Amino acid sequence: MNIDWAALGSVFGVSLVATVALVGLFTLGIVGLSKSAAPAEGATAATGTGSAAAARAGAYVCFALCLGAVSYGIYMIVA
Repeated sequence: MNIDWAALGSVFGVSLVATVALVGLFTLGIVGLSKSAAPAEGATAATGTGSAAAARAGAYVCFALCLGAVSYGIYMIVA
């Protein structure tokens, strides 16, 4: 039995980077939703509205990218 260590290391490296990136995106999405739910201390409702909407939109983009990456992974496995 002959193991191609270079290919194994390459697969390990790509999966590690993809996992860290996916978890990071999901974490940014959660942080964005938490920022939009709770206004900053001392901020009035008028000043926090625009940043809350931007945080919520950014969170949705992060979640959409996560969904796209997971869908692509499932597509690669099934196809």
